[in-house]
Amino acid sequence: MRDGYVARWRGREYQASPDGDDVRIYQPEPGEGFEEVRPGRHVRVVPAAEVEELAYVRTTCTWQGQPFIVLAEHDGWLRVEYTGGRWPVARALGLEAFDFGVYQGWAPTNEVADLREQRL
Repeated sequence: MRDGYVARWRGREYQASPDGDDVRIYQPEPGEGFEEVRPGRHVRVVPAAEVEELAYVRTTCTWQGQPFIVLAEHDGWLRVEYTGGRWPVARALGLEAFDFGVYQGWAPTNEVADLREQRL
């Protein structure tokens, strides 16, 4: 499940992080111009002007008829954040108050519908 920036650079898509006039791009394997920041994570800083496309990718779904963002996946469960904005609904779904107005929980993958990736 993806939730974050992606950049297309030299015809390939990377996880990314915009940083002013630059974009940090990431890949799991070593490569020319990439520096290892931890095992399995390599970064290269490129000028934003060289990036062909920069987008935010978010995975969404519905669970029990309500709209959610998918934050993570683990062992047949999805970590979801409610986007409906209604506290009584969040409470009825048994979601945790993560922050003021932000409700999250775990949903069984087999109960989730309309799972899709969106570019914002």
